[in-house]
Formats: sequence, structure tokens, C-alpha cells
Amino acid sequence: MKVRKKLSGVLVVFLFWQMLLMQQQVEAADGPPDVSAEAAALIDVASGRILYAKNGSKKMRIASLTKTMTAIVAIESGRLQDVVTVPKEAVGVDGSSIYLKQGEKLTLEELLYGLMLRSGNDAAVAVAHHVGGSVPGFVYLMNEKAALIGMTHTNFTNPHGLDDSNMHYSTAEDMAKLSAYALHNPVFRQIVSTKVKSISWEGEKWDRRLQNKNKLLHLYNGADGVKTGYTKLAKRCLASSATRDGRQLAAITLNAPDDWNDSMKLLDWGFEHFAVSRVVTKGQTVQAGFVADEPSLRLVTINEFAYPLQNGEAEQLRTQVELVQPSVTKRMVGSHVGFLQVYLGDRLIGRVPLTVQDSSPASTPGRTRSFWDHVWEIMAGGMWSA
Repeated sequence: MKVRKKLSGVLVVFLFWQMLLMQQQVEAADGPPDVSAEAAALIDVASGRILYAKNGSKKMRIASLTKTMTAIVAIESGRLQDVVTVPKEAVGVDGSSIYLKQGEKLTLEELLYGLMLRSGNDAAVAVAHHVGGSVPGFVYLMNEKAALIGMTHTNFTNPHGLDDSNMHYSTAEDMAKLSAYALHNPVFRQIVSTKVKSISWEGEKWDRRLQNKNKLLHLYNGADGVKTGYTKLAKRCLASSATRDGRQLAAITLNAPDDWNDSMKLLDWGFEHFAVSRVVTKGQTVQAGFVADEPSLRLVTINEFAYPLQNGEAEQLRTQVELVQPSVTKRMVGSHVGFLQVYLGDRLIGRVPLTVQDSSPASTPGRTRSFWDHVWEIMAGGMWSA
């Protein structure tokens, strides 16, 4: 009998530890994956929310991920069909090359494919001279764009990412912001998602055939970008993106010995653990947070607002009305009067423009929309997010 009781006790302890171990394994599976990268970040492209970061604000070398900025500045500042004459400065640049020859003529678009698919450092210099007038002139444009995007821990000294200066650096989070910004541009998206491209090769009997170095385009379901990178000092770097069910994520890994697997694990985790929720709908009536001089007046949202959330985060959402003046009057009908601010906990995550409507049956249509009303709505871009 005593032996049986001892065995029962041992069994209970064994089952307890098995349940504890299983719980720990589930919790570990739900958490972010372990990655080999020294620094990494994952971003939801539409909202700009950073979903994951490891040493996200650490300043590091970024190698050819630099060319993401080179490409988007060139796309926004240049004309794709411009004919570029290759300057002598672009010939024989160290590292990856598309073997440009001095005086050779290509379109800016062809150079951008050479830049992003084959990581041509010579293409980067040719683009910089054409768009910026010189490498320093183009670098100025790169840093100006970085500031506008909010890349607060980034500085560029060249258009290709070669290790020519300790002052050329960025962070995983800043590069995630850049990737998300660039992926909103349809020309950029088309280029970085292209697996193979042929461009002209003046003086030769055949065209240049460019095969994208980004293996994820073949390895990962939904992969559609962005850029590979490597130098002896930066080590292996990768900017990757993928779209599933209309939702796009982008991952950055810096100094990552196992970069392909790192990126796939991060993207898988982001798709699995975050779901886009419609927090505010277009035309939604705001019930509180304002004073109206007539009971028929109400505040209505102009746009919708969606945001990626993990399980349990919906309970942390709250909204707050912010108006240009504390009370709403009938003369404001049809006007933009402020914002519905959306918070996740204490963090502001979005701002949705508000207008005034009169719900009384006898009300007349609001005033004619002015030029500035249209400007305000365009600036809102369908959604204000923080």
C-alpha cells in the first residue's frame, strides 16, 4: 500500500512538471523567435507599427541596404526614362558591379534595376551623379529624405554602402521605416519584386541579364522584396518583405549569419501573431468629448483607421477627441474641426480627421467644400497615424 502511495506521489509530481514544461513551450512559441542577427526589426508596412525589435536603435553598418534609399530618392527625384551617360566616376567601383563603361548610355530605370537586383555599386554612383549632380549632392538628398521619414539614428555618406566611412550608419528600426516608406511606391515595389530582368548593354551583342540576389523571392511564400547586403565590416544584412492576404510586412536583419532563416521566422511570427483590426470606421459618429450648441450636431469620422494588434491589445484601445475649439456650432457643418485620436495604452497610434454633420430632418446640406477642405483631406491621406 505504501509503495502504491509513493508511486502515485511520484506520478503527480511528474505530471506537474510535464504540464509546466508544456506551458513554457507554448509561451516560448508565442513569443518572438530567436534570431542570429545582432540587430533586427519587423514592421507592418501599412500602419508603420514596429512589431518586433532586437537592438533596434543600435547604430550599425548597413552595407547595400543603403541602396533602398538610393533607389527611392532617384525614383522620386528623377525621371525613369531619362537617358544617363555613365560618368568616369562610376566605372570600376569596388564590389558588386553591372560592369558599366564610361560614356555608355542607359535609362535611369535600367540603372535602378542594376542597382537593386544585382546590387551594382557602379550603378549607384551613376544614379547619384545623374540625380544629385555628384555623389555629395546626392548624399545630401539621401540624408534630407531620412530626416523627413523620421530616421533619427541614420547618416549616409555614399549611395552604395561600401565601408568608406564610420559615419555611414543606420539602425534596424530606421531601416524598417525606410523599407515601409519605399514599399508604398509602386515603381519601387515593381523593381524589388522582379526576379529576372534584362537591360541594355551598349557595345555588346547581348543584353545584361540581371538575376535578383534576394533568395527569399524563391524561398518564401508571398516574398516581394527588398534588398540584400554584405561587406566585410557590416557582415550579412537583409531587408525582406512579404505580402499575404493583402497585408505586407518588412523585416530587417543586420550582421545576421543566418539571415534567410531569421527573416522567414520574423515574417512568419508577424503574420501569425498580429491581425489588422478596424479600430475606427469611416462615417463613425463620435458620441462624447465635445460640446454642441444644438443637439442635432454630431461629429463624424472622415476616414477609417486600421491597426495591427496582438491578442489582448484590443482592450487597451481608447480614443480622445481633439478639436480646434471646444464647442461645435452649426456654421461648422461640413468643416474639418479636429481629430479623433487613437491610443494603445498611453501611446498615440493614430489620428482620424473629424467633420460636423447636422442630423436634424430639416437640416440643409453643409456648406460647399472649399479648396482648403480638399487640401486637408489629401494631407490626411485616408488616415493619420502616429
